Amino acid sequence: MGATVTVMMTGAAREFITPLSLQVASQNAVHTSLFQDPLAHIALPAQADVLVIAPATANTIAKLANGIADDILSTVFLAYQGPVVIAPSMNWKMYEHPVVQENLRKLLSLGVMQIGPDCGPLACGEEGKGRLAAVQDIVDAVIAALSPKDLKGQKIVVTAGPTREYMDPVRFISNRSSGKMGFSLAKIARNRGAEVALISGPTALRPPQGVVFRQAHTSDQMFRAVEEESEKGADALIMAAAVADFKPVRQSGVKLEKRGVSTIAVDNTVDIISSISSWKKRPFIIGFAAETGSNIEKAKAKMSGKNMDMIVFNDVTEKDAGFETDTNRVVILDKIGSTSTELMSKDEIACIILDRYMKIKT
Repeated sequence: MGATVTVMMTGAAREFITPLSLQVASQNAVHTSLFQDPLAHIALPAQADVLVIAPATANTIAKLANGIADDILSTVFLAYQGPVVIAPSMNWKMYEHPVVQENLRKLLSLGVMQIGPDCGPLACGEEGKGRLAAVQDIVDAVIAALSPKDLKGQKIVVTAGPTREYMDPVRFISNRSSGKMGFSLAKIARNRGAEVALISGPTALRPPQGVVFRQAHTSDQMFRAVEEESEKGADALIMAAAVADFKPVRQSGVKLEKRGVSTIAVDNTVDIISSISSWKKRPFIIGFAAETGSNIEKAKAKMSGKNMDMIVFNDVTEKDAGFETDTNRVVILDKIGSTSTELMSKDEIACIILDRYMKIKT
């Protein structure tokens, strides 16, 4: 991110790690006491864009919620007027205690953003919800806290990943989609204040926190989920999923014998976009056209034929673009014009797509 980090440590934090270690890591002075620099609790908030408290213990959460200012951290919190991110970490019984939950509710009502905790093994040897959120999730929460909220009040449905069209309990027709583009779109839309429903086929990705996540293995399951979420008043539907075009006509309930199969009869899967675009009151629809080659006209015809508002074209044969990569290069087409991008991260592509949506939506 290129951020400048200034560290504050409580007395408990210094029992786990030395200030010198964090000074070396941050390349800045570490603040451990109110009296180390008598005006630090005023100067530090004035210089900060975001305040991140990680880990946030039950004790710290109680201090923040009740205005107790007896160390550098709690005093800076009271003097700071910008976005605050807390990442709770404690034993699961402590986390579930009504007092801790009430303190968290109070902080959240004041606009504090919470990330985590996760479920998993805890330092005490027990297992439960209390584990510090993953570092990447905390970084994502910081980015969200600093993002403009120009999508606030919008409900956006995003699909991602492949579908699996089963011929028997073991085998299926699918494609190479990793889901990364759809997950990036869901994350960036959430960062910008939208209410997001992410509907995904099978992927190895962790869903972004703070979105409604629904799993859909087959095209029929994805269609039902898209219908249900869109009917809840979706402003936009972004169909980033690579829905399979074909499915076996018949699905066997038992594994098919190799020698008994010489051909597989297939049928077309449901066309989700065409179905939703036919609604009288429909969301703004953004589709994707993953092609082998630079034939933009095919994408234009697809957008027109399915009555989309926007389509995102990319050539999956280009190096470092398309399926299973962290980067992409796309052409965004709509009824007004087109926008081309250079090779960039899928998060950056997601930002450009959402920028274009905000510019042309009616």
